Amino acid sequence: MKLTTTKVILVAVAAGLLGIVASMMLTGPGPLLRTEAGQRLAQQVLQANAPPAPEGVEVARRGGAVPGFDVARLDGGQWRLPDDFSGQPVLINIWASWCPPCIEEMPELDRFARAQGEDGVRVLGIALDEPEAVREFLQKVPVEYPQGIDAPGRADAGVRLGNPRGVLPYSVLVSADGVVLKQRIGPFEHGEIDGWARH
Repeated sequence: MKLTTTKVILVAVAAGLLGIVASMMLTGPGPLLRTEAGQRLAQQVLQANAPPAPEGVEVARRGGAVPGFDVARLDGGQWRLPDDFSGQPVLINIWASWCPPCIEEMPELDRFARAQGEDGVRVLGIALDEPEAVREFLQKVPVEYPQGIDAPGRADAGVRLGNPRGVLPYSVLVSADGVVLKQRIGPFEHGEIDGWARH
């Protein structure tokens, strides 16, 4: 009996899906999350099942403008996002001092930030944490890129940048004119940021 083209395609698709499921069972979602398609899927799942943002809180979406909001600077004062970073792309990394994957990726973020020069992608860290805990942590693990601070909650910087579930670390690449180019759930591996931040 001959198989029709449709049956062959269905069998191939089913085998492919089984392969993905088996891979995730053996190695976890890491490999899938390192792909742009995996990140888009994860983002859709997180946003679809998230509680609505509080009234008046706008949430950034891929391809849309970052809604303006204020972030306290760790060294005092505040930034207005995205206005204070306009004219240059910016990679915003949401992290916390108690988050092991956040801590692991910080040297890589620092390396990337130092390699950018005057006209490259700027890096901004925003800690969802207590200011004193962040200051103590940065004494032990110093980084050169600027740091903001925000209290975790339903309207924090991560939520406003498209992370309603508060998964950490979380990174967003914003264009020079304030548009969300990419969103990433999870830490960067060594050398991974360079390719990811190309836009």
